[in-house]
Amino acid sequence: MSQHKPKQAAPVSERPKSMAELRRALCGRKKAELVETLLELAQADRGVLRQLTARLDVAAAPDELVAATQQAIADATYFDKRDINRNFAYDYEAYHEVKRNLGRLIAGGELRQALVLALELMKQGSYQVEMSDEGLMAPDIEDCLDVVVKAVEKGDLPTNEVIAWCSAMLDNDRVGFIAEKSLQALRDRAQASAGR
Repeated sequence: MSQHKPKQAAPVSERPKSMAELRRALCGRKKAELVETLLELAQADRGVLRQLTARLDVAAAPDELVAATQQAIADATYFDKRDINRNFAYDYEAYHEVKRNLGRLIAGGELRQALVLALELMKQGSYQVEMSDEGLMAPDIEDCLDVVVKAVEKGDLPTNEVIAWCSAMLDNDRVGFIAEKSLQALRDRAQASAGR
C-alpha cells in the first residue's frame, strides 16, 4: 500500500545493480509467464492492481467500477485507531483511484452512482480528517469531490436532487470544511433557480 510518508529507499548504489538483474531475469521469461506474474501481483496487492489498471487504462463495467471505487474509498480513508490525533500515513494513491473512477463513472453516464460514492467518501473521509492531527488528506478528498461537483454543475439533474445531495454532503462532513464553499455555492444556485 502506498503511504503518504515515503518509505526509506534502498541506497542508490544498490539500485542499479538489482534493477539490471531484475531486467535480465524478466527479459528471459516468456510473455505468458510475465502476464501471469503481473496478475498474481495485482491479485495480492491492491496498490499494484490500481497502478496497472491506471497505466493500462483498463475499462471496467459500471458495477465493477463501483466496487473498485468503494474499495479504493475504504483503502484511502483507512487509518489505525492507535494513531488517532497524529499525522498518520494514508494511501494517497487510493485517493487518486477514487478520483479517476468517479470521473470514469461520470463519463459513462453514471452520475447518480457517482453522487452515492461521493457521499460515502465524504462520510469516511471527513471521519479520517477528524481523527488525524492536521487533516493532511483533506485536499485529496476535495480533489475527488471536485470532479463530482463540476459534473453536477454541468449536468441536468433536477434541482431538488441537486439541493438534496448538496445538503446531505454538507450534513455528513464531520469537520465542516471539506468542499464546503463549492457545495454551498452549488446548493445556493440550485435553490435560486428553484425559486426558494
